[in-house]
Amino acid sequence: MKRIVIILLGMLATAFLLPTVTFASGQDITTIPAPEGIMALISVIPIIVILVLLFLKVDMLVAGLAGGILAMIIGGISLTRANELLLSSIPAMLSITVPIINSAIATAVFKSGGYASALALVRRGIGGRVEYFAAFIVLLMAAATYMSGIGGGTAMVLAPLAFAAVGAVPELIAAMCLAAAVSFTTSPASLETSIVSQLSGANVGDYVVTMRPYWMLFTAIAILIGFIGTKMRGAAFVGEESEEIKAKSNRELFINTIPAIFLLFAVIVGPYINQAVGMPILGPLMYLVITIGLIALCTNFNVKESSTALVDGSQYILTRLFQVGIFITFINIIGETGAFTAIVDVAKSAPATILVPALIIAGYAIGVPAGAYVATILSLILPIAISLDLPLLAIGLITMGVGLGSQMSFVNITMQAQSSGFDIPILQVVKGNTKYILGSLVILVVIGLVML
Repeated sequence: MKRIVIILLGMLATAFLLPTVTFASGQDITTIPAPEGIMALISVIPIIVILVLLFLKVDMLVAGLAGGILAMIIGGISLTRANELLLSSIPAMLSITVPIINSAIATAVFKSGGYASALALVRRGIGGRVEYFAAFIVLLMAAATYMSGIGGGTAMVLAPLAFAAVGAVPELIAAMCLAAAVSFTTSPASLETSIVSQLSGANVGDYVVTMRPYWMLFTAIAILIGFIGTKMRGAAFVGEESEEIKAKSNRELFINTIPAIFLLFAVIVGPYINQAVGMPILGPLMYLVITIGLIALCTNFNVKESSTALVDGSQYILTRLFQVGIFITFINIIGETGAFTAIVDVAKSAPATILVPALIIAGYAIGVPAGAYVATILSLILPIAISLDLPLLAIGLITMGVGLGSQMSFVNITMQAQSSGFDIPILQVVKGNTKYILGSLVILVVIGLVML
């Protein structure tokens, strides 16, 4: 690591000493003229350097810094310009408030025990039909991830509960991973949606509405995988409820789940109600206040604990948005060299019908080794898709492709949470996921061919 730091400092000194090029401060990185000849190839080297470092599991900011400094040397970009990009990139990411609010509220619902109560209630209601319990776990995984935007956090809560109830059923684990991938890449609360919105200029709500049918399709596929796989294996309940859950009646458990039910209703149905009445009757302010109030009324949390859970719940996404804001600074520096325009010029020569499938597969392929950095991968690949004037649906499908790749990655947080929660090696999780994630990728590519 010390050697890497010395190399980076040397590169930064070189960038400082080289002649600088002046750029218009408001210029879009995807509209900068592409360099010609050998410089077109050289300008792409920083992107390759970042990808290689990510594959080698180097920290995303270190990888980004290496690529950014190299781009400064190649393009003669000044430190003044780099500072301008940093001071504009971070505020731009932190200004996407709806995902921050949704993620914080959903995390508060998690901490209050709403999801554990929902699982216990369903288990009591279905008797010995464990396959229905498995299907509900997958549904809850999708819904909770969709509301919170955090696949790893959801898995950390649900995987141990699922393991205690039915054991390590491979199909259930694969179904939960698939549900997580398609949920956090299309969620109104996720970092990934924030990045899509920031890079494409599309409204978060428009992106969410565009992708919702495909989220529902793949969630249904995941539920079927969990249901059929659990039934075919003849799984049975293997554990008892916790003492705290045992002490609660069905009525008490249902009351505990009310905040989660309301939040899901507000996130999915709220926009349509708002449009119908002509005012944000279920806008972020209202469902924030109502959900926190419901947590205080319906769970063991009081008002102070509910408010604290809300604030604490914002930490994850705010930290990640700050992190990605720094990384996007380096991507914008690379863009100033014309690298993305050069890539787009090459891509435009390919048949239009294969562009989206090719980008979906590329996103998936990068996501497998670098699945800990889904947001980082999107920051690299989406500017290319956006420069090609691809529709919002295409951008969403590409984002889903990266998400699917992350569920084959040894370094992805959701995968690590599944490994820990189900008490199995992560290699076993990857092997169990393979045919279902690859099958879903094929379906995604077909959608890209047919729908666009």
